[in-house]
Amino acid sequence: MAKLDNYIERKAAALADRKQDWTANPEKAVATIKASSKVAGITGTRPTTMGSHTIVSDSAPGLAGHSLGPTSPEMLLGALASCLVHTYLIHATLMNIPLDDVTVDISATLDYKPVIGMPSPNRPAIYDIHYQAHVESPADTATIEQLHSLVEANCPVLNTIRHPTNIQRDS
Repeated sequence: MAKLDNYIERKAAALADRKQDWTANPEKAVATIKASSKVAGITGTRPTTMGSHTIVSDSAPGLAGHSLGPTSPEMLLGALASCLVHTYLIHATLMNIPLDDVTVDISATLDYKPVIGMPSPNRPAIYDIHYQAHVESPADTATIEQLHSLVEANCPVLNTIRHPTNIQRDS
């Protein structure tokens, strides 16, 4: 028995329900998701609401922050890590792969100079994003490699970063 069997069993039931519902009502599979953030007074922290959850984002003291929460770039990497783990869980469930654990570690580079208006050869963006996925499972190596491929193909946050979509500021 794998450590996550009980969770995978619940996930399988939920996925079966979603497939049945979305087959009968395809429009239900398309959702509008929202997030918002604002400055919290003189602290400069940014309560950021995503769905019904709020996380405080902040800067390090070197940028007049208080390190009371993750930076925005860290939140992006955190969202990617979380989405990758969830996509591993979904596809392991769909493939009937027993799991003991899934961990994703991500690192990236960010040149802060252009962020604060200093000259730099780099644009103000996160680059050189690397991740390691650690999948603990009694499944054979070939099966886990197939799982890695499915996750790469189906993780929405990964694919949004790899194949950017249009972003526009509305008036």
